[in-house]
Amino acid sequence: MASEPAGTLSLVLHAHLPFVRHPEYSDFLEEDWLFEAITETYVPLLRALDRLWKDGIDFRLAISLTPPLCEMLADPLLQERTLRRLHALVDLAGRQARERRGTPFEAAATYYAWDLEETRHLYEEVLHGRILDRFREYQERGCIEILTCAATHGFLPLMATDEARHAQVAIGARNYEKHFGRRPQGIWLPECAYAPGLDHLLAREGIRWFCVESHGLQRGTPNPRYGTARPVCTPSGVAAFGRDRETSEQVWSAESGYPGDPLYREFYRDLGYDLPYDEVRSLLHGDGVRRSIGLKFHRITGKVPLDRKEPWVPAWALERADVHAGNFLHNRQAQVRHLSDVLEFPPHLTAPYDAELFGHWWFEGPRFLESFLRKAACDQRELELLTPSEYLARHPVHEEVTPALSSWGARGFFEVWLNEKNDWIYRHLHRAEERMVDLVQRFPKADGVLGRALRQAGRELLLAQASDWAFIMTMGTSVPYAEKRTRDHLSRFTGLYEQILGNRLEEPWLEDLEWRDSIFQELDPQAWNPAHVRIPGLGTAVGSTRVVPDETGPGPA
Repeated sequence: MASEPAGTLSLVLHAHLPFVRHPEYSDFLEEDWLFEAITETYVPLLRALDRLWKDGIDFRLAISLTPPLCEMLADPLLQERTLRRLHALVDLAGRQARERRGTPFEAAATYYAWDLEETRHLYEEVLHGRILDRFREYQERGCIEILTCAATHGFLPLMATDEARHAQVAIGARNYEKHFGRRPQGIWLPECAYAPGLDHLLAREGIRWFCVESHGLQRGTPNPRYGTARPVCTPSGVAAFGRDRETSEQVWSAESGYPGDPLYREFYRDLGYDLPYDEVRSLLHGDGVRRSIGLKFHRITGKVPLDRKEPWVPAWALERADVHAGNFLHNRQAQVRHLSDVLEFPPHLTAPYDAELFGHWWFEGPRFLESFLRKAACDQRELELLTPSEYLARHPVHEEVTPALSSWGARGFFEVWLNEKNDWIYRHLHRAEERMVDLVQRFPKADGVLGRALRQAGRELLLAQASDWAFIMTMGTSVPYAEKRTRDHLSRFTGLYEQILGNRLEEPWLEDLEWRDSIFQELDPQAWNPAHVRIPGLGTAVGSTRVVPDETGPGPA
């Protein structure tokens, strides 16, 4: 740029889903989570990036693609099932486009027919289902930065042992290397949950930066001089970028955020309920129960009942997304100008969001992102977009601060993942952690069937630790499934543990588990080896009443 900008901004998207893969069934309800995210968020986002690249736009974006998501996106079975679902949606949208001619819903139906066909074409004929390859291309071009995450999005501060936390981070970093051909520079801490000492664990894996919730930085020790307007350096040397609240609220807020505009598509009115049953039957599951299918012909309209929503007009909604993108840019320019005057240096804003907000929840979200990236690159010079790693390369020196205990969940701490609805899981998870450490110490050089059993025990523990299950239990959605997944993985782990110690491994059962829970084929059980993972300053069961251990050994259980 010809002159120094007034400030810089990092957009960070967090793309994550729990590992849901059920080869034992011909179709499975919870696999829809992946199908919806692919068709409504990930492919539309790639289509937007493709348009920017084709037009020569120099854009910047950071996105976490978590290990479970990467494993699912790369899985041939799930790719085939995604394509089957996508073909069914394309067929239905085509029929609707023909049947809705001359009605108030003609514009919506015609748009869906075109939009879904474009998504199918990119997914099937261009990418051949390999979404990760296109994200990797954009990273290698320098347009995006891909973050890793803990292996199964496990809630690190609520784990009982350093070994369990280390395994989550180390296995996540190794999986990233498998999919993207390089070590990760940044990590998305699951749920942005931080506890003092975790930065040392990240440094061991060569990770240079992570995001933290606003108050986690602002209440750090010492209090950072510049709040969230600059990253800080943690004691281990890893940088922490604090979420900018003003930037977040403008998009997230249910009351004042952009996605609530009356012209945008209404999420909760869906053709899965509106159409005659026979027309949607092919998109339902074996139980035949009506569900949302992703085709929605109404706009938000206002605070009126669902049956009074007005027709969605795509042209109006997309034009409004462009207006909001311009407003977002204008507000960020004003924000960095103000902060620059106060701080007497160019501030840096960090804007992290759930990726699924853009497309799944807010249908016009990918258009908003594309328009913002286009305007930021072409129409102004006050605000420069950088990835966090680019910012650190340009500004490597920052004040040292230890961020405070925090998360980006409701009320800012851990209660979403630890409360009366889900607290029963932790005594079992903690016991399994301790047993996994015991196994790798007893059998440090296991191979053959024993080595396979150790690796599968690690997979089952990691899958049980996913923070998604505790979150679902709290929110009250799909609770039986979340509880069953937790119990199933813990039961499988316990069975493997007892068979290994009893020298009575049942190989057919092991093969069945390897077929069902196939995640992380590269897994190394030595990630749980205590010799590698003591973390200065991080006690067992962070946030509990357990005693912080000294340097000579583990504290009391």
